[in-house]
Amino acid sequence: MYQFFVDENQVGRDFITITGSDVNHMKNVLRMKEGEKIRVSSSAGQDYYCRVTELTDEFVQADILDACAPDTELPSKIYLFQALPKGDRMEYVIQKAVELGVYEIIPVSMRYCVVKLDEKKAAAKVKRWQAISESAAKQSKRSLIPKIHPVMKYTDALTYARNCDINIVPYENEEGMASTAEMLKKIRPGKSVSVIIGPEGGFSEEEIEAVREDMDIISLGRRILRTDTAAISTMSMLMLYLEGI
Repeated sequence: MYQFFVDENQVGRDFITITGSDVNHMKNVLRMKEGEKIRVSSSAGQDYYCRVTELTDEFVQADILDACAPDTELPSKIYLFQALPKGDRMEYVIQKAVELGVYEIIPVSMRYCVVKLDEKKAAAKVKRWQAISESAAKQSKRSLIPKIHPVMKYTDALTYARNCDINIVPYENEEGMASTAEMLKKIRPGKSVSVIIGPEGGFSEEEIEAVREDMDIISLGRRILRTDTAAISTMSMLMLYLEGI
């Protein structure tokens, strides 16, 4: 069953109106027909099962069959602060993190980041990254599309992260998994969690010292992980823990 997202004002009492690029995708790519069932999520986070009743060049109308309780979201909001990686690894991180339940992703420029983006390039990248987030949200039947923020400086990212209840910093020089297990016990449904992932070159000493007093610096095991692997490993760990509470 295909998944689509709409603004709350597109949801009527008995039907939903789908507009924009999804119309062409439904008609000419998916070649959908009247009578087919789809899943639709509104910007308010409500999920609906619908049946397509009309397809035009401007809109698709789908009758609401049932409103269902969201069941694909984690019980805590996870904010992933990802240091800018080289190549297309950011696209991979976004796709997999969305599938694993991330709430927002914040690209971060750090001292040892290989990639340096000017304002124009960064804006173009964020637009593409947001499209990848939407595609992954549809594929994984999410109830919302995780927001991809504009690239932040490290200091600004820390300020934003400290709005969360719990802050996690996986660090390659941290030893022992006991503290990681203890950190997980702090997380309860409804608590927000920030995860700060360093770049290929690792955190600088100054960057680690800036979080040592008020954030949980943890180990992800005895092996050194690539930045994209560290992000996905942490998201997988959090998903497993939160969905097992």
